[in-house]
Amino acid sequence: MVNDLKSNTEKRDEKLSICDVFKEDTSEVIKKLESQTPSLFQNYSNLYTAYLHMFDDLFGTCYISEKEFFNKLNLDQSILKQIKSNSESIKKAYLENIDRNAKYVDEYTKMRISAIKSFDNYMHVIMDSYAKYFSQFNKSKN
Repeated sequence: MVNDLKSNTEKRDEKLSICDVFKEDTSEVIKKLESQTPSLFQNYSNLYTAYLHMFDDLFGTCYISEKEFFNKLNLDQSILKQIKSNSESIKKAYLENIDRNAKYVDEYTKMRISAIKSFDNYMHVIMDSYAKYFSQFNKSKN
């Protein structure tokens, strides 16, 4: 109990630094945002998956409803084969586009991360120079 009172008194008597205040508060906010990231991405993933399943179910329902109607039309098989060929071409283009977009997002993300790391390295160099400047300033002041 005496130690707790002593440490609380010591904490109150410590000099505050503006840098400590900003660093601690900024770090706390960043950690909170970072802790929310997995949930945010999981929620978006769940939403997107529900969206895709809704369309898959919609086309499945249409299929059941329309199959009997179109079967009764007795369409020429050569026309159906041409429709199938066209559908395959469109599907192939969509699948290739999905792969291209995924690769683009992957490369774009890597590029952005690289830019952030480069900026971080640059800022460390600047901050080192900044610290040296203040050190020299403090030495000349004394």
